[in-house]
Amino acid sequence: MTKRTSAKYKIDRRMGENIWGRPKSPVNRRDYGPGQHGQRRKGKMSDFGLQLRAKQKLKGYYGDLTEKQFRRIYGEAERVKGDTGENLIGLLERRLDAVVYRAKFVATVFAARQFVNHGHVLVNGKRVNIPSYRVKEGDVVEVREKSRQMVALIEATQLPERDVPDYIEADHSKMTATFVRAPGLADVPYPVVMEPNLVIEYYAQN
Repeated sequence: MTKRTSAKYKIDRRMGENIWGRPKSPVNRRDYGPGQHGQRRKGKMSDFGLQLRAKQKLKGYYGDLTEKQFRRIYGEAERVKGDTGENLIGLLERRLDAVVYRAKFVATVFAARQFVNHGHVLVNGKRVNIPSYRVKEGDVVEVREKSRQMVALIEATQLPERDVPDYIEADHSKMTATFVRAPGLADVPYPVVMEPNLVIEYYAQN
C-alpha cells in the first residue's frame, strides 16, 4: 500500500496539479516539481511537451495505466464513430475500477483497482476481479455482501470532497451502482482540466 500512495503523490508533484482533488495532496503545500531543481523557473513548454503532459495527466488519473493499455484504449477510441477525444473519455469511464471509484465505494482510483482485484465486486450478480473490465449501459455494479461492512468502504461513501456523477446511479444503502450511459468530457467531474484533444494530437504525431 505504501508504494501505491507514494506513486500517487509523485504523479501529483510531477504534474504540478492535484489531479484527483484530494485534500492531502502534496501539491496543496508545494506547487512546484519534485527534486532539487523543482523550484527553478520553468520555460515555455513546447507543443510536444504540452501534448505529452496532457497524456501523462489523463493516464495517471486512471491509476497510472501502462502506455500499452492507454494506447490500446486510444486505438479503440479512434476506430469508433464520432469525436475521438470524447470516445476516449467514454472508454476510460467504462472501466470497472473507474465505475467503482465514481460510485464512491472507495476513496481513490488506486484503491478501486485493488478493491476489484481482491474480488469485492459483482457485475450483474457475477464476481469480476479485472479492473479493466468494460461495463455496458445498464450494468449493475455492487459490493459483495461479505464486503459491505468494511470500514474503508463506509468512510468512502461519506467523503464530502466529491459527488457521484449523473451517468451513474448509486445506492449506498444497498451498495449498488448502475452505469446509466457513457459520459462525454463535460460530464466527468475532473478536479483539473483534462485535454483529450492534446492526447489525440500526441498520438497522431508519434
